[in-house]
Amino acid sequence: MKEGIHPNYKEVEVRCACGNTFMTRSTKPELHLEICSACHPFFTGRQKLIDTEGRVERFSKKFGLQTSETRKTAEKAAKVAKAATKAAEAKKAKAAKATKAAAKPPKKEKTEPATA
Repeated sequence: MKEGIHPNYKEVEVRCACGNTFMTRSTKPELHLEICSACHPFFTGRQKLIDTEGRVERFSKKFGLQTSETRKTAEKAAKVAKAATKAAEAKKAKAAKATKAAAKPPKKEKTEPATA
């Protein structure tokens, strides 16, 4: 490396708009951020929606505001409901079969005419 052409690389304090501060190394004397890992929705899990002309509201109304957890619980509930209806249908079919069998008169045995 050539001497005298590289900037000084020193420890600086980074300040975010949310108030979070941390130390890193940089060639600048101080760093100011608008968003950091402490306040970014991807890292925190909190989502901030900026509504532009009611688009978010229209989307939520059209498709419903669902999170992955509510979607999973809805899928589980649908599976349980489907299994319950399937079991009820099977029970109903079995009962119908039993009543049909009970309503039928017993078969008569064929008898051959007596020959004398």
